[in-house]
Amino acid sequence: MTPDFRRTKIIFTLGPATESEEMLEALIQAGVDIARLNMAHATHEWTRTMIRRIRKVSAKVGRDIAILMDIKGPEIRTGDVSAPLELKAGEVFDFTVKPGADRENAEEVRSVDVNYRDLVNDIRVGDTVLVDNGLITLEVLEKHNAHIRCRVLIPGELKSRRHINLPGVKVNLPSLTEKDKGDATVGLEEGLDFIALSFVRSAADIAELRTWLEEKKSKVRVIAKVEDQSGITNLDAIVQASDGLMIARGDLGIECPFEELPIIQRRAVRACLAQSRPVIVATHMLESMISQPMPTRAEITDVANAVYELADCVMLSGETTIGKYPLECVQILDKIAKRIEIEDDTEIREVAVFTGERMKVLHSAVVLANEIPHSKILTFTRHGFMAHGLAALRPVHSPILTFTPHAQLLRQLRLLRAVEPFQMPFATEPDATIENASALLKERGRIVPGDKLIIATDILSQDRLVDSVQLRTVR
Repeated sequence: MTPDFRRTKIIFTLGPATESEEMLEALIQAGVDIARLNMAHATHEWTRTMIRRIRKVSAKVGRDIAILMDIKGPEIRTGDVSAPLELKAGEVFDFTVKPGADRENAEEVRSVDVNYRDLVNDIRVGDTVLVDNGLITLEVLEKHNAHIRCRVLIPGELKSRRHINLPGVKVNLPSLTEKDKGDATVGLEEGLDFIALSFVRSAADIAELRTWLEEKKSKVRVIAKVEDQSGITNLDAIVQASDGLMIARGDLGIECPFEELPIIQRRAVRACLAQSRPVIVATHMLESMISQPMPTRAEITDVANAVYELADCVMLSGETTIGKYPLECVQILDKIAKRIEIEDDTEIREVAVFTGERMKVLHSAVVLANEIPHSKILTFTRHGFMAHGLAALRPVHSPILTFTPHAQLLRQLRLLRAVEPFQMPFATEPDATIENASALLKERGRIVPGDKLIIATDILSQDRLVDSVQLRTVR
């Protein structure tokens, strides 16, 4: 039987295929949880328009989704070329870091500029240079003051402004660029919920963004994108420093040996579960559906694996920005996730690390929910701790019905697996808050008389609040 609630959340990326009010309404009704804005391709005017449009359509549908801004971060790109260059295997080719400077044998060796002037200081002879998502591969032969001389290993056509990856090379680019700050400022002014920081290499990168956000007095939550070997090396510290992790498999699959990618994904998911951090599996989930109406069998299995691994979210990129079938992609993710969640219902898992007393209280609530078939967990939060803790414990079959008085926190809770958020002001007395929540849930058809509620909340005891777990039957 198909469950009435999908635990795995869906993120879609906004683009020409999905930016109309009609399509946004269809996507929200289909169950998307978060809209992603990719700032690598966005203007400030478009960003403001889209955020306001999402809020407008969410209000119309009666389901307030979250908005995640994915800032571009540091990147190395080639410069412009007047016409595509056909690089041949074995050809010697230069990357120039000082345009116009003299190069030895310049008349015999073709070249292209790069936008990172210190590249010559970071790279080593023998290093690999990957261009255009790894379609072209070169090996560094020599380093000079104004250029880097390479040999083409895998040939291809080089066009303007292609992305460069440097596997295993530690580059000294800033983690937060001036463009990122400008883009993020626009998002903060419009009421953004999440910022995803690209190419996070260490916990210090997250700390730098948090300091900047604190200066702006923002409550936006920070998602770390792990995209290279430095990020994998420092994975546990990055997870601890962030509010969530995005496994950006596009660049990861270029920066790391491809056979390592499934291992990295599983390790990253487990690291997030252990530290009570939400995790997003992203990139190429339904890539063939950019142009085809049905996914490949391999894509179906890939999505299923992310659900089996207990990821909080799966994410669509090109499928919903330029794809022909954006709504169908969401519907297919929804269908796969619900089916796998039924299959996975028999597994009891011990995932989060119980480092504090409050987490142990939440653990007892989840154990109780797992023992009582068809029960539901009810909790209340002003800052998100209760919902994050319960979600990290991965209840087997129970949705986590979460109430908060804050609109932004409600949207941010949409990131968490199995959490179904509701907004409601809290009463002075905790018991009155529980009764009000139960009435709202009955009104919306989420609970009926006879249902079992496991309530994780605080109660008044001798004029102080204490954490508690209660079992109640809906009347």
